[in-house]
Amino acid sequence: MIHNKEISTLADLSCVQARQFPNTRALIFNDQALTYSQLDLQSNRVANALLAQGIKEQSRVALLAKDSLKSYELLFACAKINAVLVPINWRLAAAEVSYILRDANVEIIFVGTEFQTLVESIRDELNNIKTFITLEKTQQNWLNYENWCQQYSVLQPKITIKPNDVAVQIYTSGTTGRPKGVQLGHYSFFAVAKEFAKQGKTWIDWSKLDKNLLIIPFFHIGGLWWAIRGLVSGAENIVLETFDAIEVLEAIEKYQITKTCMVPAMIQVLLSEPQCGQTDFSSLAHIVYGGSPIAESLLRAGMSTFDCNFVQIYGMTETGNCAVCLPADAHTSSNPERLKSAGKPFPSVSVVTLDSEGKNLAPFQVGEICIKSPANMIGYWKLPEATAKTLIDGWIHTGDAGYCDEEGYIYICDRIKDMICYAGENVYPAEIENILYQHPAIAEVAVIGIPDEDFGEAIKAIVVLKAEMKATALDIINFVRGKLADFKLPRSVEFTDYLPRTPSGKVQKGKLREKYWQSYQRQVN
Repeated sequence: MIHNKEISTLADLSCVQARQFPNTRALIFNDQALTYSQLDLQSNRVANALLAQGIKEQSRVALLAKDSLKSYELLFACAKINAVLVPINWRLAAAEVSYILRDANVEIIFVGTEFQTLVESIRDELNNIKTFITLEKTQQNWLNYENWCQQYSVLQPKITIKPNDVAVQIYTSGTTGRPKGVQLGHYSFFAVAKEFAKQGKTWIDWSKLDKNLLIIPFFHIGGLWWAIRGLVSGAENIVLETFDAIEVLEAIEKYQITKTCMVPAMIQVLLSEPQCGQTDFSSLAHIVYGGSPIAESLLRAGMSTFDCNFVQIYGMTETGNCAVCLPADAHTSSNPERLKSAGKPFPSVSVVTLDSEGKNLAPFQVGEICIKSPANMIGYWKLPEATAKTLIDGWIHTGDAGYCDEEGYIYICDRIKDMICYAGENVYPAEIENILYQHPAIAEVAVIGIPDEDFGEAIKAIVVLKAEMKATALDIINFVRGKLADFKLPRSVEFTDYLPRTPSGKVQKGKLREKYWQSYQRQVN
């Protein structure tokens, strides 16, 4: 990774790069571009507009929109006035968006045109929001982004930003059915790169000549973290509004992309697209992948088709994104076990596996994977008890079960928590179960993840109906529809007479999952 000693906060990034690469295109979107100098000046303008709107230090500013140049203008504008950006997953249902906006105490929201109807439907619930701004077309009771900020100065506000100040608040699915706001400090985006530099190491050979493709959504830590890596290097960063296989393939050729980051489901979709066979991938040097485990067959097919270096990363929002890496040379190792590994910790990152009593385990003994990283989160917003359960003495308890081998490579075997990873999106069964228990015909329900060749894991609801009550699988699925994001809908429903339970009454989800995972070496896909 590239580290610049002058950059310790997101507020530093745009102004330092504006001096070093003033005329280089920092961001390209739909053939529009912002140079590093223009990005700096425009984010100053937006920062001054936010101040004029009464936004104070550490106030929460929400963004509900697909990715564009404005996403990054807002990111750096918030950083420069020490406000906190809350990027919201635009796939969520209205009730989920409403909860996040109220939980975060958001004071101002910026919304893409296609999500204005959603926000209008919940506007009466959002008493904490003083200002609603549309990024494109103006509607009644809305301000237009361009008109709103154009009158303000392009001089940078004189506000001191500290690395430990909260920069972004990203919401993750919660084990109890409510999403949690992960607070990440400015340091989270630079701490690991700083350690690389201290040790004289590099990572995937970033340079100012790179053409970096941004296709993981901005509201995911993976997308935001990856964009920062490209901007710190002085590269050109091509922004796609959302993932579309044809657009990705066309962008790789058109812009001669050298680096990009994907989740395995994206690789699967690209390989299935007929145009993939006619695309020129000769410019590609690195594909970084993560967000969910990858099937070995998919990985080998990707390596053969794209013919470039593949690098795996592992981490979570709470660890400031990736903490572990399987480098390119390990993908071509003569040791076949290497492709099953998540890799080794980054410099300054420590990983241990612990048993249920919190004791360190020896190599090859399976326990909970815990990570200590200089990029770890500050904590969950307004949830001290949840923070205390996850961040213990500087260690993030991931909820993943795995082991380390004698060389320090980390292997993921299963999940201690119930999380399902569908196409790179984390889904907690409790969210879905809480909805399904409201169905008048359901007596008991358990939601599990089962293997899916295209998306890694698919969501299955296992249902016990009340006596003399009837419901079809489609009834069950449609009951969830509209209450949660579409990607959280069960893809299948199984009816049963009872759910297996422990003596204490806890549903044994391991037993429910068994028959679906019997032919797999690990209980994640």
